[in-house]
Amino acid sequence: MESRAGVAATPGALPYYVALSQLLGLTVVAMTGAWLGLYRGGIAWEGTLQFNVHPLCMVIGLIFLQGDALLVYRVFRNEAKRTTKVLHGLLHVLALIIALVGLVAVFDYHRQKGYADLYSLHSWCGILVFVLYFVQWLLGFSFFLFPGASFSLRSRYRPQHVFFGATIFVLSVGTALLGLKEALLFKLGAKYSTFEAEGVLANVLGLLLASFGVTVLYILTRADWKRPPQAEEQALSMDFKTLTEGDSPSSQ
Repeated sequence: MESRAGVAATPGALPYYVALSQLLGLTVVAMTGAWLGLYRGGIAWEGTLQFNVHPLCMVIGLIFLQGDALLVYRVFRNEAKRTTKVLHGLLHVLALIIALVGLVAVFDYHRQKGYADLYSLHSWCGILVFVLYFVQWLLGFSFFLFPGASFSLRSRYRPQHVFFGATIFVLSVGTALLGLKEALLFKLGAKYSTFEAEGVLANVLGLLLASFGVTVLYILTRADWKRPPQAEEQALSMDFKTLTEGDSPSSQ
């Protein structure tokens, strides 16, 4: 459906779901900061507070910004495809940089304290997510932003790119929930079962994390909310079909 020539209309419910996702995402970031400030002493790059840089950076980078990067193609429906690609890629780069800061913080903290690295399920999942996210960005840049990739290669890789993008996002949310639970058990121990205030706040934070993830995935999986192809994309698709099927415009 089009509101005027060449401009696709925005589905009626889409803006409300996007707004809900942003409200949930910003609340998650704010509650993470509140949790660290109220119960973990705040944030600093040195001393015991350095560890707190890790959860905040991961929530901002691999949860909120990654989710927003995935929504770019739903929100910007009529802008030029290349502009949308660049914004999508830049948000992922920013998320990757912030997540890298979070990784450096936790490894440096462990080194200073003499703690072991990479022994928990959370840490294994975290490294897996970060590596997959980095590889996904490299492949996305190579296929969709780097000018050397052909249209046929892009068309063949696009379904895998979409699938693994959503999968990595789900893994990121799950890994954050594992880390939240681990942090609570390490500090509260048996007191976690007595409804300590920190535990209740963190549980609410976990529910909001899951809600943000579900909302983003719902927006992504609604087929009728996909970004409609622009005129130049349709022309490229027709040219590719002509080349691969051996048809010519004059034969139609």
